[in-house]
Amino acid sequence: MKNAILSTAYLGPVFYYSVIANSKRVITEQYDSYIKQTYRNRCTILAANGPQNLVIPVKKISGRKQLAKDVRIDYATRWQANHWRSIFSAYNSSPFFEFFSHELAVFYEKKWKFLIDFNTELQSLMIENLDIECTIELSSSFEKMPANEPDFRELLSPKKASENYGLNFSPVPYTQTFAERHGFVPNMSIIDLLFNTGPGAEEILLKQKI
Repeated sequence: MKNAILSTAYLGPVFYYSVIANSKRVITEQYDSYIKQTYRNRCTILAANGPQNLVIPVKKISGRKQLAKDVRIDYATRWQANHWRSIFSAYNSSPFFEFFSHELAVFYEKKWKFLIDFNTELQSLMIENLDIECTIELSSSFEKMPANEPDFRELLSPKKASENYGLNFSPVPYTQTFAERHGFVPNMSIIDLLFNTGPGAEEILLKQKI
């Protein structure tokens, strides 16, 4: 693909990064209405007991919808410490955790005001570590039906199983930390792929069928 449009995502799933890896230019939507229970503020890691959701709490504004670009992170709870503890517990024994974890840990120490800024900087780190060559831009306005970019904004949802994306998505298996216990679990957060395969992650992303 030359172009694609995606919603913002917190450590998005493997499919999300497959779209990026297979595109030359990706537009991240920031003018859509914020929707709860999506990858915008949650990711799924593979922990010892199976898939585990990590959710970033956001500040609610009663009575009106918020645009994605205006959503603020809520630091009333110690979610950063909890998320990092869960990530460490799930991946500290994976082959490439020590190689990539130091840069990731910073995101659980520093505070960002807006969710989209946090997600965008985290995404930049993932793209750099994955060695993906793709231009990422934030949208300048909202287009309900984009004319020139394949629209993945609402197709990528935790509520939809990968086989129901309707996009011939065929996950490429790779060795996961708890494979003996759970077998291969597809479409986990991109850090599951990165920590388990390291330099081989980009090749796996490029092999995904979209």
